[in-house]
Amino acid sequence: MIGGNWVGVALAATLVAGCGGDPDSDGDGQISMAEAAEEAKSAGTVKPQPGQYRATVQVVELEAPDAPPEAVAMMRDMMARSFEYCLTPEQADKGFEEMAKESQEGNCSFEKFDIDGGSIDAVMICAGQGGEEMRMTMQGSGDRTSSEMLMSMEGGMPGQGGGKLTMKTSHERIGDCAT
Repeated sequence: MIGGNWVGVALAATLVAGCGGDPDSDGDGQISMAEAAEEAKSAGTVKPQPGQYRATVQVVELEAPDAPPEAVAMMRDMMARSFEYCLTPEQADKGFEEMAKESQEGNCSFEKFDIDGGSIDAVMICAGQGGEEMRMTMQGSGDRTSSEMLMSMEGGMPGQGGGKLTMKTSHERIGDCAT
C-alpha cells in the first residue's frame, strides 16, 4: 500500500496555497480527507499548469527489518525512478479536492494539515487492511509548474512487518504534451 493513493495525495497537496484556519471542522481531533479537501477549496488552490511533466522519486531511507535484504533492495529499486507524464487540462482542473476524494478508499485522515503560501506540513494516518497503521509526514512546496515533497512513511507494511520509508519527490513541467 506504499505509494499509490498516498503518494498522489501528497503530490497534489503541494499544489495548495493559502490557509483559512483550522481544517478540523467537526472538532473530533482528526482532519478527514473531506475536511482537507474543503480546506484546500476554501483557502484556494494553485492548480498545476497542464503539460508534460518529469517526476523523480528518490528513496532517502528504507527500513524493513522483517524483510530479507534482497526484498529491501528490490523495493528500493522499484520505488526510485524517473518518469514523464502528460497532465491534461481536465486533470489539472481537478486539483487536490478530487484527489483527496479518490483517496478516501484508503481509510486515511490527517492528524496535521498546515498549508501556507504554497508550502505544506502535514501528517496523515492510514489504516491498512490487516489492521496495521501507517503514519506519513509530508513537507514540501509547489507552484503551477513544479513541486517538491519529502515524505516519510512509518508503520506496518503489508507482508513486511514494521518499517520506514522516506522518499523525496519532485515534479517539473518540461513542455507541452506530445499529441
